[in-house]
Amino acid sequence: MSTDIQQSSTAAVPVRGPVTSASYSITVRLSADGDPSSIGRIATAVGSAGGAVTAIDVVESRPDGLTVDVTCSAADAPHSEEVVAALDSVENVHVRKVSDRTFLLHLGGKIEVGSKVPLKTRDDLSMAYTPGVARVCVALAEHPEDVRRLTIKGNTVAVVTDGSAVLGLGDIGPGASMPVMEGKAALFKRFADIDAWPIALDTQDVDEIVRTVELIAPGFGGINLEDISAPRCFEIEARLREKLDIPVFHDDQHGTAIVVLAALRNALRVVDKVIEDVRIAVAGGGAAGTAIVSLLLEAGARNVLVWDREGILSPDDDRLSPAKLDLARRTNPGCVRGGLPDALVGADVFIGVSAANVIPVEALAGMAERAVVFPMANPTPDVDPVRARQYAAVVASGRSDLPNQINNVLAFPGVFRGLLDARAKEIRPGMLLAAADALAAIVRDDQLNANYIIPSVFDPAVSTAVAAAVEESARAEPGATVQLDEDADLT
Repeated sequence: MSTDIQQSSTAAVPVRGPVTSASYSITVRLSADGDPSSIGRIATAVGSAGGAVTAIDVVESRPDGLTVDVTCSAADAPHSEEVVAALDSVENVHVRKVSDRTFLLHLGGKIEVGSKVPLKTRDDLSMAYTPGVARVCVALAEHPEDVRRLTIKGNTVAVVTDGSAVLGLGDIGPGASMPVMEGKAALFKRFADIDAWPIALDTQDVDEIVRTVELIAPGFGGINLEDISAPRCFEIEARLREKLDIPVFHDDQHGTAIVVLAALRNALRVVDKVIEDVRIAVAGGGAAGTAIVSLLLEAGARNVLVWDREGILSPDDDRLSPAKLDLARRTNPGCVRGGLPDALVGADVFIGVSAANVIPVEALAGMAERAVVFPMANPTPDVDPVRARQYAAVVASGRSDLPNQINNVLAFPGVFRGLLDARAKEIRPGMLLAAADALAAIVRDDQLNANYIIPSVFDPAVSTAVAAAVEESARAEPGATVQLDEDADLT
């Protein structure tokens, strides 16, 4: 999830957790003497530097010594260097090579194209390619509605970016965005068996992006806009939805909103409150914040304030962009002004999609009893989620090392699976609400507690449940899907 980076005059609280992560995992090849205790000294050195050993493999054993591969996790890149230095300081141990396992995983990219049909004989070739393929082409020219059924279009999504708002990294360009886009495509395949492909565009011109996507759309069953900065992303999405006959989904907006609403529904069950009655403060009026607020309002929320760099967004503030002014009109008709701590006073819910440490954790003390706090700025949350537990009954964040991870992968694979299965032509709010409700319902009453308000991304029920709900909702919406005769002769 990407968010707009915003600044606050409020004092920042530095956060640096000591938790190690596989994303900073390294394999160090060492030469060691033949002393049997050398393996123990190597493991001790990693531990003393705060690293976590995950494997020690003897690559070669000789009378005069050993070649050993030590795999371990660190907290960040500088910490990895500290671990290597600790290993190099072990007596009679020499560091020969250090491999970053995350970089190794990306060598050559993470996705590939594979054939679904055998191509072993002349008959295979004559049907899959010339001359047999011509018959299918002619049939599709006569019946274009069958393209979704007789080509990959029916199961393919384009993951489109301009590289302008990648994760928490900002505008790093289309080439540097590719590892994220490849990862997104891999997640589509893993969790929903959808064939997705990264489309990284070397332009940030709205007209060029819209026209390019329009030109490639015939080969895809859906468009997933990814990591495009606000406010351009709003216009791009709106124009593409108007022009295309396939669904256009901006994951940073709608995927985030679906998972937040699902998590909030269950969090409110924990604290025995209802969405219609709670006061909600949202930090961040960019792409994610706007979509979250819009879906909350669709779900029945009636008391929402949005804070951004200008302060609490108010319709009488002439500094606001058109997008933020629209958001202010929909949330703050009373023209309340102030900073983020002011928005938090008496609030039942805080949702953060702004920037790292925009408020001190002590500001949460002003919230209502049994508060719900979702700091989700990436990669560092809006407020420390660990310390937030002093003031909140339920805490969720985007972090994978804490309970209640709000992760878009809980939404977008199932959403697109449902859209593709329904042969949807567009996405409507009811489909987003259906996805959120289905996701929330996966957590049963006997499972629900403050540390479990959202299912795991690896729960096999997630994608299936979300897909079924979205497909049903899409088919129930008049004009939202392509109607085909399933019994029609394909010839």
